[in-house]
Amino acid sequence: MKNPLQTVIGLVALAALVSSAHAGGVKYENAEGHYVKLGGRMQLQYHQVDVDGGERRDDLLFRRLRFYIAGSVTENWKGKWQFDFGKEKEEIKDAYAAYTGIDGVQIAFGNANFPFSRELLTSSKHQQLVERTFVGNHDYGTPDRQAGVHVTGGLLEDHVTYGASVVMAANDPSKRKLDFDSVISLNKGFDWVEGPMVGGRVDFHPFGKLKRFRGYFKRDLKATIGVGAFAWNNDDDRMNMAVDEDTGAETRSDSDLDRAMGYEVSATVRVAGVSVDAQYNSFDADLSVAGVTQGLYVDSSTTLENYSLEGGFMVCPERLELVAGYQSQDADGYAKSWNKTSVGANLFVKKHDVKYQVTYQMGENTDGKDGIDVDELFVQAQYVF
Repeated sequence: MKNPLQTVIGLVALAALVSSAHAGGVKYENAEGHYVKLGGRMQLQYHQVDVDGGERRDDLLFRRLRFYIAGSVTENWKGKWQFDFGKEKEEIKDAYAAYTGIDGVQIAFGNANFPFSRELLTSSKHQQLVERTFVGNHDYGTPDRQAGVHVTGGLLEDHVTYGASVVMAANDPSKRKLDFDSVISLNKGFDWVEGPMVGGRVDFHPFGKLKRFRGYFKRDLKATIGVGAFAWNNDDDRMNMAVDEDTGAETRSDSDLDRAMGYEVSATVRVAGVSVDAQYNSFDADLSVAGVTQGLYVDSSTTLENYSLEGGFMVCPERLELVAGYQSQDADGYAKSWNKTSVGANLFVKKHDVKYQVTYQMGENTDGKDGIDVDELFVQAQYVF
């Protein structure tokens, strides 16, 4: 059987022979308007971790190595498939079909972005800091892409945009994280628990629709205020069973999540090469087994709160941007808030299609433990086609 990576590379090469190149991918379209489009992104990253009082370690990896194919051969329908070979593993990202026959509305079924967290919904290729902050990290409450039905659209000439999803979502059991992954993940563990998730968001754009990207190359004023929410419940189809050493009886693992709810408020401003993003997320979660006090939890319950403030300024328009950010996380089980301060710079060769990034991140009270400080350096080169 041919390696999936070899297959995708072959498709890209074929498209390059029969089509013309456009920004954001290679597209072939026939006289009937049927088309196929191929594209991808490569992010080569150097990552160094320096633990206060501990050893320094580093790694060089493809943070993301993505290929996608999108197209349409049926009126009012389109589809997209995207795969990632980064971080030394294969992963399905987008995999959906969408109906576009209603003006201003798209209805999709399959694996797609869940409408929560403006930072996560902003593509990795359009980020200012090399890595997303707590508010956009799916390890800490924000759902990753999910499989189900997704509706997106706009009102009032796109001054108001919205999204709503009904999905089946998986949770990777952990007392240290609140991680919602896709049920179709190729890396899904046997112990993951699943259940229905419902969520939605609304964004208001007072000066016209602002696309989700960071780093502003224009001069005009744009702004967005957004709110989002979701709820998830364990449907008990899968249980991570533990065996009592004394009796041999099977009991539910004390890491299994029973329910969770999330809330988001976000605000964005863009003007004259300046970009500012602020976001607050709050999550209420309960474990299935009572009396657990560990990690995020106290007596099997927690309120997990994430804050983030991020900004950038084009000191050399369309070429060089200086960036800075602050993020904080707190939970019922933490002794101290986990804080990170970041500074960095982005050098744009062809805007976000070809750019180089460096971010230095200073962390304190890692995992909510007093005095556990970790500094990280990220250097990344990006190419998008």
